[in-house]
Order: sequence, then structure tokens, then C-alpha cells
Amino acid sequence: MATSSKYRSYLNSEENKDIKWRFGAPPNYEAVDELFEQGRTKVWPPGSAEEMVQNLVKTWEMELFHKACIDDYKTVDPYKFTYSVNGTKPLSLAEMAKLGGGYNSHLQTSLPEQYQIYNPSQEDANTSHILFTTTFPRGFALEVLQLYSGPPLIVFKFRHWGYMEGPFKSHAPTGELIELFGMAILELDESKRIEKVEFFYDRGELLGRLIKGETLVGNDDSEAASSCPFLKNTG
Repeated sequence: MATSSKYRSYLNSEENKDIKWRFGAPPNYEAVDELFEQGRTKVWPPGSAEEMVQNLVKTWEMELFHKACIDDYKTVDPYKFTYSVNGTKPLSLAEMAKLGGGYNSHLQTSLPEQYQIYNPSQEDANTSHILFTTTFPRGFALEVLQLYSGPPLIVFKFRHWGYMEGPFKSHAPTGELIELFGMAILELDESKRIEKVEFFYDRGELLGRLIKGETLVGNDDSEAASSCPFLKNTG
């Protein structure tokens, strides 16, 4: 199974040999890279600042979702890095891991529990990953739409998208294109590693679209995902 990706660094065999992977093996990005190439609205020139930022974010997401040990991260300073979404309290990598990893950190909310479509406190890194990779079996692609400021302070507008071809929380797949737009700020150190990430977007823009399908009686998303061949694909 191919593990390299022309849009992500640190996935060749030599760099992988001593890495502890969260799901037992390096991720395969063939499906989501194909989705990206088919659906992107911008094609940035090779070597451009936009391409650099786009690939940096893709590589950071790969490490966040798939590397089990923070000392293996190469895109960030693992001991200075902080992450926040929509102005919430900045989180360290250790605090993100305690919350249950990438999806739970991305989908934090102050809504009362009874109004939450997705409740991070009821998920961990494995269940959340299974849920979203089953909902989006071809992955959830990312592109940079506009770069407002270059390194070391990076400000950009992004688009995330995928097709809901699997169930979500007992709601049937609709097959629809699901898109999420937002802004992000990255601060890089002298080694071009990320020290700080801030994301701004409407989580309801994503989650509201995922419950449009009819309710599936007796359906268990995690059971359906247990043998999903795309489990290791992400955006």
C-alpha cells in the first residue's frame, strides 16, 4: 500500500521506519488526494507561498491524526505548540490528546449538551476517527483559497470538502457534497515549525448537513466502520 503523498512531507519509507502510528501503519492518502485534484478550485504554482502553506497544513493534519507520539512531529514545536478554535482557550498537544485528538479538538463547543449534534466528551480519538472516515470514505479534502499574509505569520482562507457517502450518527448518507469554509492563522518559528494555530469557522455549517439523511433504525456506525478499507484516509 502506497504511503507517500506529493502534498505531504515525512511519509517516505526512510522517515517512517521508527514512527509509532496511531492506527498501526502509515496513512494512505490516495483516495483523498484524488478527491482534492478533482474538486479543488485553485491550482497554485509550484513553489508559491500558497502551495507551501497548503502542503504544510496537510502535513500538520497528517501528524495530528496519525502520529501517536508528539516527539515524532516535525511540522510543529511539540512543546510550544498551541491550538484554538473560534477564540477558545489555546490547547497544547498534550491537552488536545486528552480531549480525544483532532476531531474532538476541532469540534469544541459551548452549546448545552442536549443541543449538540456531535458531543466531543462522548468520543475518543479512535471512535471519532472511525465516525468521520466512514461518513467521508474518500476523505475530507483541504485547499487554501486565499493567502493574506505569508510566513512567519500566516493568515489564510480555506475550504474543506467531501461527499457524505456513509452514515453519520445513525443518519443515512445523502451522497451530497459537504463544504466547510473558514479562516486560519499560523505562527511559525525560525525553523518554519508551527508554534500556534487558530481556526475560525462555523461547526454547524458542517454538522447540520450531516443529519439531513433519514434516521437508520438499529444502525451502529462503529460496527459498520470496523472493516472500512478507508479507515486511514483523512483530509
